[in-house]
Amino acid sequence: MMAPSKGILLIANPFLKDPNFSRTVIFLCEHSDEGSFGFVLNKRLPKTLEELVPDLTATNFPVYEGGPVQRDTLHFLHQYPQLISGGEEVMQNVFWGGNFESLLINFKNNDIHKSRIRFFIGYSGWSEGQLNEEMKEESWLTVKATRKLIFDTQPEDVWKNSLKQLGGNYEMMINFPIDPQLN
Repeated sequence: MMAPSKGILLIANPFLKDPNFSRTVIFLCEHSDEGSFGFVLNKRLPKTLEELVPDLTATNFPVYEGGPVQRDTLHFLHQYPQLISGGEEVMQNVFWGGNFESLLINFKNNDIHKSRIRFFIGYSGWSEGQLNEEMKEESWLTVKATRKLIFDTQPEDVWKNSLKQLGGNYEMMINFPIDPQLN
């Protein structure tokens, strides 16, 4: 297991009881002594980006639930540092945020493609020491993030494919029931 850090995936333990995070995978964008935050990769919302941002037309881009914190905010991960200035590099060629005006301009020019950007409502956050405590409780498994898991994997496959990346006994967890008491 890797320690939590920027660019790591947090994979929910199959028996995690918190309904906000059941079978989720979170891309960790920051982890420090002050706290941590990231975005849930596998909870797609029923709305599209153009429904949420009226300035965008004909985009039909999916939007994901980033987490239960500040659900009135829009965030994005992308692979466009040359088009969207001000983004923070989380891992090689994966950036969080940036100048929203340049994003809008590049949308209008059709320079932004669905396979290289993801939008999130809200985020997942932990206060000082909280994530470390959850790691001690074995609420999360960790693995190095890949661009394929972030941008190119269907939401329903992200949790399973993340566990497969861990290999060995972790792959067996894919078949565990959500509630073992119902077995």
